Order: sequence, then C-alpha cells, then structure tokens
Amino acid sequence: MNTYDLLVIGSGPAGQRAAIAGVKKGKRVALAETRNVVGGVCINTGTIPSKTLREAVLHFSGYNYRSTYGLNYRVKEKISMDDLTFRVQHVIKTEIEVIQAQLSRNGVEVLNGTASFQDSHTVKITGPAGMSPVQAEHIVIAVGTKPAASTKVSINGRNIINSDQILELQELPKTLLVVGGGVIGVEYTCMFAALGIRVVLIEKRPTLLEFADHEIVEALSYHLRDSRVTMRLNEEVESVEEQEDGTVVANLESKKKVSGGALLYAVGRSGNIDELNLTAAGIEADSRGRIPVDKDYRTKTPNIFAVGDVIGFPSLASVSMEQGRIAVARIFGDETVRSHAEAYPYGIYTIPEISFIGKTEEQLTEEDVPYEVGVAYYREIARGQISGDTTGRLKLIFHRETRAILGVHIIGEGATELVHIGQAVMVLNGTIDYFVDTVFNYPTLAECYKAAAFNGINRLARFD
Repeated sequence: MNTYDLLVIGSGPAGQRAAIAGVKKGKRVALAETRNVVGGVCINTGTIPSKTLREAVLHFSGYNYRSTYGLNYRVKEKISMDDLTFRVQHVIKTEIEVIQAQLSRNGVEVLNGTASFQDSHTVKITGPAGMSPVQAEHIVIAVGTKPAASTKVSINGRNIINSDQILELQELPKTLLVVGGGVIGVEYTCMFAALGIRVVLIEKRPTLLEFADHEIVEALSYHLRDSRVTMRLNEEVESVEEQEDGTVVANLESKKKVSGGALLYAVGRSGNIDELNLTAAGIEADSRGRIPVDKDYRTKTPNIFAVGDVIGFPSLASVSMEQGRIAVARIFGDETVRSHAEAYPYGIYTIPEISFIGKTEEQLTEEDVPYEVGVAYYREIARGQISGDTTGRLKLIFHRETRAILGVHIIGEGATELVHIGQAVMVLNGTIDYFVDTVFNYPTLAECYKAAAFNGINRLARFD
C-alpha cells in the first residue's frame, strides 16, 4: 500500500494549489482525480469554458462595437454552436496541459480514479487499473460541486440542461428559458441575449444577485431588459414539460406558462461528495453536500481538511486557490501564511461585467456606518468612448470621517481587472485622497477612480 504525507482529493483550483503547496514543504504528495484529465469542474465544465464562451459571444456578436457601428452590427451573421465551442475546446485543452505540466514538474503523483474513504487515513482509489488503497497522514478534500438536482425539473441533456451541459447544445435555440437568477444563471442569460436569442429569466427571489450592491444590480437589470430579456421575478417553477415539437414549457406556481426552445436549470450547486463515503472518515456534510470546516479549513476529523466550493460560500476559483494554500500551511504547522479574507474581490462575468470588493451601501446602512459615495461613468472617461463602452460606472464608498475606502463596486467591461486597484488601496488602508493625489495613465479606465474620488469629495464639501 502506497503511503503519502498528503493526499489531495480533486484537481480543481483548490486541489492543485494544495498539492503543490505540500510539495513545496518537502512532503510526498498524491492527488486523486476521478476524471481522466485534471482541472476539475473549473477547467472542464465551469469557469474556464463559460468565460471563454463569453469571449466568443462578444467577438461574434460584435457587442462591444455596437455603440460605434450600430445596434445591428455583427462580426458573423449566422452564429452556430460550433463557432462558439471551437475556441472553448482549444482553451480547455491548453489549460489541462498547463496544469498537468505544473503537477508533473513539482513531483505531484496523480492517481486517476474515484476516491472513497475506508477510514480517516485510508482511501480506496478505484480507476481504470482497478482498486488500490492508499494511506496518508493528512488528507485535503477538494472535490468541488455539481449542479443541484430538482424533482421539478428532469434534465435530459438535450433541450433541458444544467450549467455543466451548455456546450452539449446541438444548436442555438430561438428562445431560452433560464431558471435561476444567481451568478451562473445571469451570466448565461447575458451571453445568449447578446447573441440575439430571446431569454426568459425565472427567479424565485425579488431581485437578481441579492448579495451585490443594489444600484449595480439595477444597472445590470436595465441592460438585460434593453437586450429583450424577460425577467420573471418572484416566480418559481412548478414543473417542466417537453412538447412533441421539441419545445419546452415551464409551468410556474403562479399558473403562468412560459415556453422556449430549450431550458437551462441553474439553481445552485451541491457538493460532489456522493462517492467519498465521508462517514467512514467521521465527517458529515449538510443537505447541500457542503462540508463544515473551522477557520483553518479543518473538518471535525483533525487530519482531514476541506477547501474550495465543497465548503460553500464564496465558491470562487480565486478564493479556492487561497484556501488550498492556507490549509496545507496549517497542516504542516506554518502559521505565517495568511490572506486578506476581508478583501477578496468578487467577479461576475455578465455582459457587462460586475466586480466588487468590500461593503455595499445596504450593509453599511444596516451597520450605521457614516459613509459617502463617489461615482464615475465610463461615458465621461475618454477610454470609455474609445472602447465603445458608455454604460459602465465605478462607485467608491468611503467613510465620511476617516475617508477610508469601504467598498468598490463596478459595472462595465474590464470591471474584474479594474477592481484590483481599489483592492490594493483597501488592503493597505488607503483613503479616498490616494485617488485624488495619484496620476493615472491617460486615456485609461483607471481614471474612473480619480473621477469618482473627486465626485465623492465634492459631495462631502457640500456638507462642510
């Protein structure tokens, strides 16, 4: 039986980072992966495919150039699924090769097969070569998630699909029903709407992306409606039927009926724990398959840690990587490794992008924090006009008395890159004055920070 200092289960972002961190500590490390390729959900069906698909949509639809060349401008008139997936498959293949090379270069032993606990130190790996048990002093669970199932919606993989099956669509539907107004549902709603497909978005809550700043969500909702998206908020699906002509009908609890060429079910994800036999290791997951952990990512079984999406919010690839790194540091007694958890950025790849860091206005109001806001609009910045994005905006929230940055909220192309400037200033305890006193390249979208800072300080001056 092979013995390791560290066994990592799952090769997504959290697992990769954990395994390599273990090797850097001079430990013997193995990584178990159910798929015959590494990368997990992130590379194969989730983050990378969806973000690459988004870029393909933006290119072929000519979306970013419509403000310059007209609303009907397109790079290609008849866009097919083959057009969209060609680039996606290339990127997936390349990313898999990069990860394989990193693991190999660092001496991580990859075990292809499904992992199942026999006890807290022994894991059975069942793969193409049969079954082999391995032992490890420490184990990190990084198995990620899978689309949540529903008794109300029967996924058939053809015209009723979940988010992992998007690339399996044979053709683009004329109308798409999207069930779920969370990050995944809204991102795909934006992509298909940009292609000119009529989208009906069904969400049981009264607002989309309820954890985000309300003003930013309102701006996104305006863009969705402007793209002819029909939003059915406060509505819940009661059942779904496939018609003889291949169309899909969603019956809502309000007795409404909505029909389309296909339906995407994107209501949450659950931990991918079915094969793990967690009880043998003394671990219990909640009803959504999430594994409880402490601040160091340790489960109730001391030698077993869990990281990434399988432990729940925020379920971001970037954060999962950090969790893997920190967990392994704690496993081997390193307390010096730390991260700025309060300043993790959130990126939502809608069209246009949304990204934010820190508190929202709603949170600060609830906490009775005296704050002020400064806003800059892309249309007032030269780079916004040059790039054709005249709808974006950047909002700075800062403390009225200390002038410390409390939050940065952006909607617009490049938001997920632009937010990192605000992140750096927040982490280093900077104030609104930093942006006033700093010179930014011209013309750039980064100038929005200076414009927003002046706007905020001018609002303060009116009350002095």
